[in-house]
Amino acid sequence: MSPDRAWVGRRLVLGLGQTAALVVLIFALTEALPGDAAVALAGEQPDPERIARIREAMDLDRPAVERFLAWTAGMTRGDLGASLVTGRPVTAYLFDGLGPTLLLTGVTVALLVPLSVGLGVLAARREGGPLDRTLSAATLAVHALPEFALGVLLTTVFALRLGWLPPTAVGTDGDLTAHPATLVLPVVVLPARPVCTISRLVRAGMIEAMASPYVAHARRCGIPGARVRWTHALPNAVAAAGQQLARTCDWLLSGVIVVEALFVIPGLGTVLIDAVAARDVPVIQGMAVVFGVVTVAVNLAADVLTRRLAPRSAVAA
Repeated sequence: MSPDRAWVGRRLVLGLGQTAALVVLIFALTEALPGDAAVALAGEQPDPERIARIREAMDLDRPAVERFLAWTAGMTRGDLGASLVTGRPVTAYLFDGLGPTLLLTGVTVALLVPLSVGLGVLAARREGGPLDRTLSAATLAVHALPEFALGVLLTTVFALRLGWLPPTAVGTDGDLTAHPATLVLPVVVLPARPVCTISRLVRAGMIEAMASPYVAHARRCGIPGARVRWTHALPNAVAAAGQQLARTCDWLLSGVIVVEALFVIPGLGTVLIDAVAARDVPVIQGMAVVFGVVTVAVNLAADVLTRRLAPRSAVAA
């Protein structure tokens, strides 16, 4: 087996171990959540006998170990359980919220990568100049704003004051593609801070790469400056920001929850918030597992991409 394949195999085994540990942690943390779904469903003045009947109907009276084994066994078959509140399968909630969330994150990532790389390269080419200083000051200012604060500010100006854009996705029935104007403000808010972070890393990586011996040698060989910059220097600069991009994708999962709540987008984040409010443990567990698996997969993909772009920067394992 080649060293690259062996390295990828070790990363896959590590990812599987992380996923297994994540499943155990999610179950343990949801068991520790305050409140009880049976109490919530029993009404404002719950009767102990009614609570006991609800707990029995929901299998909440079974030991935690039995419920964990049943949950993980069902998970291997693609069954994440059913909602304690509505009885619907958790997978149905996933499919309901998946479309808006995928659209929002897909558009965000599609804008995030070229904007970050473009701004970083542009600032590096003008190192120390007025443009570089202006971009640095702007990225620092935008990065200092939390997502909810930036969202409220943009909504106040462009939706409420100027009336150019809708403030929320209310009335779209979840079909954001038919109402693209509702995506403008969320897609501005979500990538704003990550663009600032990644562009600064790309800038630093480009400056270091352009000053490296291999770039100097490429120039001595008569290779055009644009080719040196984009073919030889940029892959190493992007590789340096690869892990940050993976962490940004992790952050997008939590950022999506905030943005979906702020702009009333019926995605996975909204489903998770509603499930927490209703103490709907199976839905909470299912959403947490999905978010956790995506996080592990994104970090694994970032490790592989970093190794392919710049093998010397990959951490030996």
